[in-house]
Amino acid sequence: MLTGKQSKQFKGTKESYSMLNYHVLESMADWVRVVDYDGNIVYANRAMKESLGEDIEGYKCYQIHKKNTPCDFCISRRSIDNRETIQKEEVIGGRFYSIKSSPILDSSGNAIAAVEVFRDVTRERKLELELIEQNTKMSKDLLFAKTLQRRILPRKGRYYTVEIDHLYKPSEMLSGDMFDIYYIDDEHIGIYISDVVGNGITASMMTMFIRQTMRAIKDDILRPSVALTELHRRFMTLNLKSDKYFTIFYGIYNSKNNRLIYANAGHNCVPIKYNEDRISLLSTSGLPISLLFDEIYYEENDIILNRGDKILFYTDGITEVRNADGNEFGIERIVDIIKGNKENLLYNIVEGVECFRWREQQDDFAMILMDILE
Repeated sequence: MLTGKQSKQFKGTKESYSMLNYHVLESMADWVRVVDYDGNIVYANRAMKESLGEDIEGYKCYQIHKKNTPCDFCISRRSIDNRETIQKEEVIGGRFYSIKSSPILDSSGNAIAAVEVFRDVTRERKLELELIEQNTKMSKDLLFAKTLQRRILPRKGRYYTVEIDHLYKPSEMLSGDMFDIYYIDDEHIGIYISDVVGNGITASMMTMFIRQTMRAIKDDILRPSVALTELHRRFMTLNLKSDKYFTIFYGIYNSKNNRLIYANAGHNCVPIKYNEDRISLLSTSGLPISLLFDEIYYEENDIILNRGDKILFYTDGITEVRNADGNEFGIERIVDIIKGNKENLLYNIVEGVECFRWREQQDDFAMILMDILE
């Protein structure tokens, strides 16, 4: 407690700050106090006294927070020295406070004390901490999903008489582009590439549906057109919104007679067949897998492939990349790269896209290269 002499000195000091509008300070919900250069509390408003005690005036500023020594970084002293407003955050009694200290000037313009305003920001900080915790968990979940999505990609290498290479690059952590290659029986393999509208979590979940469904029906349906109709039928049972849809190009290759039968459900990136002498497109029409139509049937085409023939499957994340002039990369540039680069084609296409692109990658892209060995 203060002695009588100290109490008298304190009251006189407090009166010297009469330029403060104490009526305004008393009505504030935030804690407000005036501290002199030596850290003595000259004034505390009603809100602060109700929380910390009626007799806190006259004590050192740090004592009322149950500290034995001054703060390492005293914003009030610095505020008085530099005649500037200083702010920091501190935990007091288990709660978070944003503290702002501003200098008090006398009639001569000299800084004689500092007024400190304590605002309780506990709720905001707790919400921030909860958000950080949730974001950390979500980041871990996304990383797991990304790892899973990459690990279920088909292996590169030989499938009967076919050599497969592929490249996969999502614009975000998760992708809406997906492809798969699988054995159907002792002479057939299935190969498809699909592109789900959008990207991120929703699109990636749709790729899981496509993969699961295609693998579930592959042994029973050896007609690509019928398989796509069945894929659409099962998609309808999901009862999603009409803005959810995807495209897919699906082919079944017979390694005994080198015949590729294929169908297209709206995939606007026409696969490119090429060899040493010729480049051609595997064009065929068909509607995307969507909820706009109750029933869809697809047409089929077929082609006999020979040793040395290659087919490039890709998504529109490559062809629709734009440069600074707004021009698209387009299929013609892919064809030019094919003509000029027989080796490491997929990486040369990516390098061409990266050099052409003006902004950051906006869409996922994926490519499969199918090479006939026999």
